[in-house]
Amino acid sequence: MTMNTQQITFLSDLLQNLQIHILEAHLTQCTTSWKELNFTPEHNKLYWILEGEGWVKVDHQELNPMPGQLCLLPAHALHSYSTISDRPYLKYWCHFTAHIGSFDLFQWLDIPLFIQIRNVEQMTAWFQELATLHHEPSLTSRLREKAILLQIISSYLEAVPVQVLQKRTDEMDRLSQLRQFIEQNLHKSITVEQMAKSVHLHPNYLIKYFKKHFGMPPAKYMQRKRIDKAKFLLTTTSLSMKEIAEQTGYEDTNHFAKSFRKDTGFPPTEYRMNVRGKG
Repeated sequence: MTMNTQQITFLSDLLQNLQIHILEAHLTQCTTSWKELNFTPEHNKLYWILEGEGWVKVDHQELNPMPGQLCLLPAHALHSYSTISDRPYLKYWCHFTAHIGSFDLFQWLDIPLFIQIRNVEQMTAWFQELATLHHEPSLTSRLREKAILLQIISSYLEAVPVQVLQKRTDEMDRLSQLRQFIEQNLHKSITVEQMAKSVHLHPNYLIKYFKKHFGMPPAKYMQRKRIDKAKFLLTTTSLSMKEIAEQTGYEDTNHFAKSFRKDTGFPPTEYRMNVRGKG
């Protein structure tokens, strides 16, 4: 069972606030003492297996990754690993977090723990560059290593069936309902109390709950959504500034223009001309 449209839309929205942090990235020839049992890391792990053999267990799933296979082992699960012969792994490995609010991206997703890679040379090149960049102190290295890691993760997710973890579906339904309530009321001045009521939560808890999952307070999220809707209306309709201001919940055109420019760097009229001109 794949994700439905609502789940895809919800996760796509969350990914706008994804924060990637690379903790370690190396090429290692494991020794015959490579072993650790029953521990729960707070970071995700990627293993790109070049040679050798071994054993890995995540919760109740056991596997023996082979050369040419890429493993993605999620955080906050019970991990074990060890050698199984006198041919321990030669592998690239990376430890990283992928936070959205207080949760890691892979705390939402139910995906296979490994995939067979067709383009071995490309994957090796990515990991080689990732490991090299991680040991360079320059500012651009921090940016480039994140870009490569995102490329690896994207390739992984494109190659597997992605589902929402069963234990997260109720939570996702509630968050999707809250998100839908906000989007349907962007033209109004809605209160925290009204948001809380829409998902049957106490108002005092809603702000903490919202920030935990969306990575920002409700007011900031609403502002972002209003600007997104304004961009859409500016580039796909001929509505006046007054009409767009009304549909996105601004008191008047001056307030709308000031907020829009603060968020985008352009006055609304200039944004409309620039984007349409590029089209």
